[in-house]
Amino acid sequence: MTGVLLLSASTVIVKVIGLAYKIPLLSILGAEGMGYFNSAYEIYAMLCVISTAGMPTALSILISGARERGDVLGAERIYRTSFAVLSGLGLVGSSGLCALARPVAAAIGNPDAYYCILAVSPALFFACASGAVRGYFQGCRNMLPTALSQLAEALGKLLLGVSLAAWAKSRGMSVPAASAFAVLGLVIGSAVSTLYLLALKLADKRKNKVLLLDDSRFERGEHTLTNVLRIAFPITLGASLLGATRVIDMTLIMRRLQDIGISTAAANEIYGSYTTLALPVFSLVPALATPISESLIPRLSAAVETGETGEQRAAVEKSLRLTALIALPASMGIVLYSKQILGLIFSGQTEAIAIASPLLSALGASVLFSCLITATNAILQAYRRVMLPIASMAVGAIVKTASAYFLIGSVGVGELGAPISTLLCNVTVVGINIFFVDRAVPRGTATAKALIRPFFASIVAIVLSALAYVPVLNITESESIAFIAALVCACAAYFAFALLFGALRKEDLANLPIIDKIIDKMRERRSDKYKNKE
Repeated sequence: MTGVLLLSASTVIVKVIGLAYKIPLLSILGAEGMGYFNSAYEIYAMLCVISTAGMPTALSILISGARERGDVLGAERIYRTSFAVLSGLGLVGSSGLCALARPVAAAIGNPDAYYCILAVSPALFFACASGAVRGYFQGCRNMLPTALSQLAEALGKLLLGVSLAAWAKSRGMSVPAASAFAVLGLVIGSAVSTLYLLALKLADKRKNKVLLLDDSRFERGEHTLTNVLRIAFPITLGASLLGATRVIDMTLIMRRLQDIGISTAAANEIYGSYTTLALPVFSLVPALATPISESLIPRLSAAVETGETGEQRAAVEKSLRLTALIALPASMGIVLYSKQILGLIFSGQTEAIAIASPLLSALGASVLFSCLITATNAILQAYRRVMLPIASMAVGAIVKTASAYFLIGSVGVGELGAPISTLLCNVTVVGINIFFVDRAVPRGTATAKALIRPFFASIVAIVLSALAYVPVLNITESESIAFIAALVCACAAYFAFALLFGALRKEDLANLPIIDKIIDKMRERRSDKYKNKE
């Protein structure tokens, strides 16, 4: 719960900074410029997934297992090997993306994104190097370095990206060139984050120096890289399939909209609105669910290592329940209040909101399934069933590609085909993963039970929020004020009914670090009171 709390808090702050970053950037570059920016970012993100998705997770699993056995030397050997491999991959990837920037931009149907793709290429190296260090600390069950490094990266992007874009625009540079300067903020933020993590790792190494030098009880493994790659490669392949769906969206939106008579500039504006407004709000909730999985993997891996079946089942069920607890109300809220959410965050961007709000509403239905993909993939990876997520993601990617191609190219559907195809893909993947999870966990797992209680609590909260929204809107005639009132009502009602229905348990609150200290103090005072009476 400490790890979940740290990473969740970090994720909220990072996502808020990300939204704060895009609001002025949208004003400076417009939807067209954000289309160039996001085209480069999606390619960078996909290459990051290919380079880093598997190795940090493999590090986390193997280092957790090594430390559970007390093999400190083995954990350090795994880190050094993985860092060398990831740094090499990052260097090759950055060089390749830089060299192929122009043909890549042409291939996605957005040739003016060339400058942004060129600018983002160095960030791939920093992402790979930092991924190794994050994986090491997560395997040690220390989530603070990951949280703080994400924050440093986001702040660099906000402060430098907006400043550089504004400077380029004031100098009369073209929209594609100004967009490239905005991308440089991301690169510098990634570099700062990487340097911070390397400094922490150096301090950790010095702290454990005596232990590493004196401990000679453990055998030196000769197949460290083989063990890492055996876990990392399937995870990377599965995550790459998930990342590829975003690139499929980008390519098909640009090309299929043009096929039904929409100009390149208009298609780029639609894509820019979709990726700048709708997708960041949608991706916030799955990002909040990710810390649950990142904290789960070391705990579950250790339980699998020691053969503790009760601990395995408890970790899996808690992961699914907490994921549903976050995802279900958010999914319903986004479907119902998409226009109000975007209007509150991106006030003044009327045209972009008009394009993005129906897309976000359609995406809202995918929030729950996107979160469950992350949770179930992590469970299967902790059980070393790393090939199973690949199978489910491959089927999902096929469903995504086929449905997006036909739906986006249909005159009556158009850009709505992108979020609809995302929903079809996610439902497919979750269904297959749950089938595998029920067979991996000893004595199975109560997946339906984990979902049904948060579902009913969410329904009650959403209904009460709607009852609050309508009268406040009639009185104030402001959608933003009415939405804030509905949000406050929904949060209070959801917390109360989640406790009432058993979706949120008292021990969940008691396990939180701050609440835990308060309870300990209360117990001490109660104990002292009884002693005084005696």
